[in-house]
Amino acid sequence: MLQVTRAIGAGSTVEDLMTSIEMTLGRRRMMAHPGPRTRRLRRALLACGILSWLLYLATDILGGLRYDGYSFTSQAISELMAIGAPSESFVDPLFLIYGVLALGFGVGVFREGAGRSRALRIAGALLIVYALVGFTGPTLFEMHPRGAGGEANDVPHILVTALLVALLLSVLGVAAFALGKQFRNYTFATLVVVIAFGGLSGMYGARLAAGQPTPGFGIVERTHVYAFLIWIAVFAAVLLRRSPLMIADPQPAPSAATVEI
Repeated sequence: MLQVTRAIGAGSTVEDLMTSIEMTLGRRRMMAHPGPRTRRLRRALLACGILSWLLYLATDILGGLRYDGYSFTSQAISELMAIGAPSESFVDPLFLIYGVLALGFGVGVFREGAGRSRALRIAGALLIVYALVGFTGPTLFEMHPRGAGGEANDVPHILVTALLVALLLSVLGVAAFALGKQFRNYTFATLVVVIAFGGLSGMYGARLAAGQPTPGFGIVERTHVYAFLIWIAVFAAVLLRRSPLMIADPQPAPSAATVEI
């Protein structure tokens, strides 16, 4: 009787183990072969990364053309949405749409890493926070026109900008380890450019607040911003080209010894 009980218990253990293995393999098959709706959603969210930088570029160019006397080489992008700027009503909605696209891309990156890549999960979460903070730029914390009231009046705008820079640096630092050596090298190069030109941009702050000329500021700031935005587009393109399982963290397969228990 005892032997029968042990045999039943052993059989139950093997059955439970095999069921667990089948469920795991089933989940992996679903990840490898997602349904059409899931594939469309994945492509749409990741494509937001490419669309976002194109929209940002178009907003920058068209906004500057609507601002009489605006200089792309010496004025900040933030001046396009400054309080009372001629281009404010035009660029604000477009920058908000950019934020929606950035948010969608962040969700897409987070989904890519769910259950597979910790680096992508963190990068996606940081991108989501980056997009949410960015919504406050054209809505709550717009800068004052150049020279209107001094730097003290733009403290909220400066703090939001500093937070956005910290977030994008964090995104670069984390995502560098998500997609292989080539992408890591490109990301580190982008990180150097963003830090270098971001530091140069900060040197213009006092002159901008005082309403003084800032020759070269527009070029410096745009190099800083577009280096990151182009990196986002490349990041999105690389993810779109790869199978979801190609970015998976290594998962130990069940050993033969385990199955034979």
